Amino acid sequence: MKERVLAVDIGGTKVSVAAIDIEGRLIAQKKFLVENSSPIALARAIARQIPPGASEAAAAGVVVPGIVYAETGNVWAPNLWGHKQVSFRSELEEALGLPVTLDSDRAGSAFGEQWLGAARGLRDVVFLAVGTGIGAGIISGGHLLRGTGDVAGAVGWFALAVEHCERYREVGCWEAEAAGPALARRSGVATAEEAIRRARAGDSEAQNAVAETARYLGLGIANLISVFNPEIVILGGGLMKAHDLFIDGIRNTVYQWAQPVAARQMRIEPSRLGEHAALLGAAKLAFDFLKERHVGNEILRKDHGTSDKDS
Repeated sequence: MKERVLAVDIGGTKVSVAAIDIEGRLIAQKKFLVENSSPIALARAIARQIPPGASEAAAAGVVVPGIVYAETGNVWAPNLWGHKQVSFRSELEEALGLPVTLDSDRAGSAFGEQWLGAARGLRDVVFLAVGTGIGAGIISGGHLLRGTGDVAGAVGWFALAVEHCERYREVGCWEAEAAGPALARRSGVATAEEAIRRARAGDSEAQNAVAETARYLGLGIANLISVFNPEIVILGGGLMKAHDLFIDGIRNTVYQWAQPVAARQMRIEPSRLGEHAALLGAAKLAFDFLKERHVGNEILRKDHGTSDKDS
């Protein structure tokens, strides 16, 4: 099996392309800004940014911000090219000249943390990405949960309020109350980053907004714990770069609301891999593909009575 793969993390604003070895070491990396364009244009842009050190790669792993339909390789990614479903895997394979494994960024982050991060070796994991939006990669019994339509993990739609309001229609209740824009709204500022800066500087309105946002985050996490009984919930995404401001409030709410046995069995931790979680998860997808192909080839050789020496 090849010792190196190409890993691609496509975000809402930028793309990271890297050569990563089987130990998870980043050999080389390039980043570029993503533009709202066609899948073909994006695939070709990625091919132009392949870094030195990736020439030996035998496969590519790619994660995207959207819904990935595992069987077809089709992708729904409204932040990239609108609301149409496109055959992105085939476009990537043609542009890169490599077999491609494709998954969502939230799944990629969960795989990355399970491989080399806070969930290393664990089989029941929730990776919660909190930034402009909210999504979760959920591994249960060692398997990623996909759901009947590959939509599992769209937890931003948790219903946490009795009264429905207009802003819930677009992004869901939990996301509307607990993601970065909610923190900014409560703080009376334009961005979550400004709210965080003010909270750290002692601004009482921003600190109260942080506390209320942490409470909403804790409510949703309590639901995840009660349903999935994970060993760990990992906090990632842009807003959780300031996890120190939120984590005590999150934990307090979780222990108040979650199923108590499940709450005692798990821990809540910040991501250890940070912005590299999804990129390393993409690499793990590619290595798993190569491992499966290698095993399949060995089975075929045995079935046909051949060996490496014969071929």
